[in-house]
Amino acid sequence: MGTPLLVTYRGHRSGDAVRLADLTAVAMPRDAISADWFTHTVLLDPNFDPDGLIVAVDADTDDVLGFVYAVRAGRGIGPDPDGGWITIGCVDPHARRQGIGTELLRRAKSFLAGKGAKWINYAAYPLAYFVPGLDAQAYPEAAALFEKNGFQKLYTAAAMSINLSEYAMPEEVRELRATRVAEGYSFAAAGPDDLPETLSFASQRLAPDWGEAVRDSVLQNGRIDRVIVARHPDGQMVGFATYGAYRGLRERFGPYGVDESCRGTGLGKVLLHDTLTRMRTEGAQSAWFLWTGEESPAGHLYLRSGFHITRRFDVLRADLGH
Repeated sequence: MGTPLLVTYRGHRSGDAVRLADLTAVAMPRDAISADWFTHTVLLDPNFDPDGLIVAVDADTDDVLGFVYAVRAGRGIGPDPDGGWITIGCVDPHARRQGIGTELLRRAKSFLAGKGAKWINYAAYPLAYFVPGLDAQAYPEAAALFEKNGFQKLYTAAAMSINLSEYAMPEEVRELRATRVAEGYSFAAAGPDDLPETLSFASQRLAPDWGEAVRDSVLQNGRIDRVIVARHPDGQMVGFATYGAYRGLRERFGPYGVDESCRGTGLGKVLLHDTLTRMRTEGAQSAWFLWTGEESPAGHLYLRSGFHITRRFDVLRADLGH
């Protein structure tokens, strides 16, 4: 090993977006990000604090050696008032095994503890995440680092995809759809007047951040027709699905869900295949998403519908003792 690096640590500065994004292509190639994506997800995060973006640099050359982004959910959707999050971080492969990763984590913990957080998650930050958690298979060194620094696995999220190049709605789903429509259910693309109810339904009945995901998607892309809603015979919304909601990526499926009171009726299956059919008519060659419980009812539905698991992400947590 050569002469140890002289490392300094600082908060965010002008010019970091490009430099940090470039580092991800080297340090975490399976999850490399662009400067625009970094800007949208970190710098425009409503809870962004420049001191929470901790950057390690070579004191002699000012080269970026690593960074970590720590955030406290004070504004926007705060799913837990006790929580803090790390959404992204990495160390240059040529600068590893010199304590930089450990020091970045220590500083992230200190920053969040100082903001009142009692625990810290990697990642699962509802407002703006790059990946749901850590892919330990792709990054075993990072997994060892987190374990060494007191992080334990909370649960595992499964990423899945399906090839749509030869997709056709299964006949059994067509028959199920016809049966439900005959009973008075409807499945249709949303119109402008459906949006307020969709946002409320998504955030209150399914997940706190899903309403914002739909809102942001329509505002940025203007594609109301990519939101598909299912309604009960009495007119109440009982499910929705969308695609292209995150960063405008047409082939990214979701969010998607059905009200708990209607599960087991096949509405979720119909809504899923209706959405895949619409994606295929737009020319999508695949549909993919990052996060579901592999053993959850939704996970089983995806697998039965032709999806396959592409990656697994561990959501990690460490307590911040005060």
